[in-house]
Amino acid sequence: MTFETTRRALHGIAELVLAGPQYDRSGTIRLRIRPGGFGTVAEPDLRIDGDQLVTDGVRLPLKGTCGDLAAGAGVRLRALGDVYRDGSGVTPDEQLDIDPSAARLIADAFAEGDRALREFAPDQTPVLWPEHFDLGITLDEVNYGVSPGDGHFAEPYAYVGPWRQRTGSFWNTAFGAAYPLTRLDSIVGFFRDGRAETAKG
Repeated sequence: MTFETTRRALHGIAELVLAGPQYDRSGTIRLRIRPGGFGTVAEPDLRIDGDQLVTDGVRLPLKGTCGDLAAGAGVRLRALGDVYRDGSGVTPDEQLDIDPSAARLIADAFAEGDRALREFAPDQTPVLWPEHFDLGITLDEVNYGVSPGDGHFAEPYAYVGPWRQRTGSFWNTAFGAAYPLTRLDSIVGFFRDGRAETAKG
């Protein structure tokens, strides 16, 4: 459960401590991949580096609750239930359970995904969405991205999700195609295969 609890905790922090305050101040929930983890794209400037929250040169260990972290960072914790329906389910006073090695694994998966998406579609900017805590782009009505895991796979995976359902052996999930990163020789290659399969109609 260490990986799952770490993923849940980071998802909650992404929502309540980063995206929520950013939405209040700058009007966007978008997050981005940054060295060692992820962070905001606008004010306030907050980022996760491994198992620490970094703001204004101050590093706070990811311990306690999201409420504790927000207070330590000097921002007002904000849930996003009025912006989207799903989310982490983490509450402001829930004790966070983060394993440093699991946090690094998630950060590495996001970093690999970011590099792959930028190589696959150089004119697109990958976004880490706090709703489902996945990194993605949309190209020609097809979603491409990387998730640190969820109900589909318990480990980080890459996905291709056409807006219009396709049929064929490539498509192995209800929303398109998804494979754990450990089973892919190349994330970029998977995205390219997905684009080719999508083009078949």
